[in-house]
Amino acid sequence: WTAAREGDSLYCVARDVTADKAREAELAEAQEQLRQSQKMEAVGQLTGGIAHDFNNLLQVVIGNLEILQRNLPDDTARLRRSAENAMNGARRAAALTWRLLAFSRRQPLAPQPVDVNGLVAGMSELLGRTLGETVGLETALSDGLWRAEADPNQLENAMLNLAVNARDAMPDGGKLTIETANARLDRAYAARNAGTTPGHYVAVAVSDTGTGMDKQTLERVFEPFFTTKEVGKGTGLGLSQVYGFVKQSGGHVKIYSEPGEGTSVKLYLPRSVGDAAERGKEGDEAPVPAGSRTETVLVVEDSAEVRAYSAEVLRELGYRVLEAHDGPSALAVLERPAGARVDLLFTDVILPSGMTGVTLAERARTLRPGLKVLFTTGYARSAAHHSGRVDPGVELIAKPFTYADLAIRTRAVLDGADGVEAAGGGAP
Repeated sequence: WTAAREGDSLYCVARDVTADKAREAELAEAQEQLRQSQKMEAVGQLTGGIAHDFNNLLQVVIGNLEILQRNLPDDTARLRRSAENAMNGARRAAALTWRLLAFSRRQPLAPQPVDVNGLVAGMSELLGRTLGETVGLETALSDGLWRAEADPNQLENAMLNLAVNARDAMPDGGKLTIETANARLDRAYAARNAGTTPGHYVAVAVSDTGTGMDKQTLERVFEPFFTTKEVGKGTGLGLSQVYGFVKQSGGHVKIYSEPGEGTSVKLYLPRSVGDAAERGKEGDEAPVPAGSRTETVLVVEDSAEVRAYSAEVLRELGYRVLEAHDGPSALAVLERPAGARVDLLFTDVILPSGMTGVTLAERARTLRPGLKVLFTTGYARSAAHHSGRVDPGVELIAKPFTYADLAIRTRAVLDGADGVEAAGGGAP
């Protein structure tokens, strides 16, 4: 605001910059996503070139070792052992370069329509053996799941890599949850996530109750050879291979994690072209439900970018919007006169300042009995339920949610009897 004096009067001019701040936050998030995408692209090109050249060198080494083995006399046991050890090392190196090619998106793929539910169900026994006795496995497979366009063999490898990473993050035991769902990523989401194409996807979420990761680790988690494990415990290529496979398949990867809260890795695989052709028989999608200028939503989210996006969508839908960054500030809003008009509390499950979204909702309802509540989380829905973060009966929308997802869930909760009936729809 600005002020100017004229005689005995003081003139003040103020301008609401809330929308400007929201746009700045969205632009900053988009720029960061683009920077990360460009970095991964550059690392992928470098890695792919090195792996290609290294494979040529290994071809020479392995080929000449085979010639040497065939021509060694039978009475040279020590030389044969040395040649066999060298061959085993060369083969391990070849396997390593194959994984590098997977990250750089240069591995040969054989994409085909895949029944992801069937694939996950068929791997349950193998995954159980991989996880061991101290880690439980649960699946939540969506009914009516679309078919994905992917290489089933590489998808199985990706699932195994994710299971191994999850197991290593739970040294004292825990639970691994695999969840599937149909998902639609809209243009707004694609604009905020560089390299993402709007459209219909089959989503697979693999979530654990392990140690979780901090922000610095998350920024590097897909880089080849980056690992937090002890020396000799891992190559640092597991998640890199998953990332490369999904991107080469035309999909998208999103990862959520916080220290002590576990990790959820979400794979978005393109819906099969043949399966999508059937969609034309399903009819047009339902219109996005709007709000009224008399309904107020309190958005509680510690991420400024996510909070700005959610508030902008809700305002565009016709709702009044109040904002808070944590539990205490949300309660302060509810205690003000404006808080008396709040119809819906839309809050993240995990918040800073020592107050979870669940605790906030309980305290908010003591101030405002009958207040409707909609939770959101970066973790898969079933994983959030199983870990005890939220009860199975609450309304929950999983990140990343689209414009239509938020519109539908908000309207459903506001129109519900008490805002606590079981949640449905949305991507994991």
